[in-house]
Amino acid sequence: MQALFDAIATMVFPTDAQRIFHGRGGLHPGCEHLALDAFAPALLLTSFQPLDEAALGAIGDALAARWREVSDAPLCWVYQCRGEGAETRLMAGALPEPHVVTESGARYLVHLLRGQNHGLFLDMAEGRRWVRDNVQRGDTVLNLFAYSCAFSVVALQAGAREVVNVDMAAGALATGRTNHELNGLKAGARFLAHDIFKSWGKLTRGGPYELVICDPPSFQKGSFVATKDYARLARRLPALLAPDGHALVCLNAPELGVAFLREAIEANAPELTFVERVANPAVFQDVSPDRGLKVLVYRRA
Repeated sequence: MQALFDAIATMVFPTDAQRIFHGRGGLHPGCEHLALDAFAPALLLTSFQPLDEAALGAIGDALAARWREVSDAPLCWVYQCRGEGAETRLMAGALPEPHVVTESGARYLVHLLRGQNHGLFLDMAEGRRWVRDNVQRGDTVLNLFAYSCAFSVVALQAGAREVVNVDMAAGALATGRTNHELNGLKAGARFLAHDIFKSWGKLTRGGPYELVICDPPSFQKGSFVATKDYARLARRLPALLAPDGHALVCLNAPELGVAFLREAIEANAPELTFVERVANPAVFQDVSPDRGLKVLVYRRA
């Protein structure tokens, strides 16, 4: 775990939410199961295999030593094990309630002790930056699989006239409403707790949209399975987009590469032209670009 300790030893005080160490990218042999994130004022250590108490103690000591060098505040950190031996444990300090973090000036509600999704996907930071940089004043945006509506926050901050957020999970949309309130966004957002595949008529009538964002789960039984549902999703995109409108299509499935996503879009929505792949944050570098998050931009002619 030396690479993790090296990252901790050089860690600067984290103000924005960000990843500090990305062992999952395979660039640090022996650390492929580890990730360290900053959700200020807390740190989150995630392991995809159980860590014994000796390892946790050594990591805790390293975090405490570096924290004393970069902050006057008490150290707060959380350990989460996923997969075998799954658990989530507050190791030191106290989490704020509510726990609000920042990214590029926007504020988001997070929760580190409930479940595996914490309210803000850090690897999507560059996707949110793309939206902030490319949404034009007066645009309408359709945010599919909206989760906690972070894309909606940045789109409205960039000048969008309206964002329609769609997600089956009413609880996630409730967090999305809070995120808008945290950023002083009192108008322009709609929240629809709908099954997307049963709502195409309503969504199409509400368009066309200058931007459609598709960030589905790769596999969620009863909601979306990428291998069969991305083609269904792609077929609907041209009817939702205004001329010269853009689609931001995303997929986070290590077993499905860029070629899968491009084929799904280009075979089922030939009206769309590939523009670019949005680079992931540098800290999320992977030995194989196909394994990491895929964020592709398409334009309708």
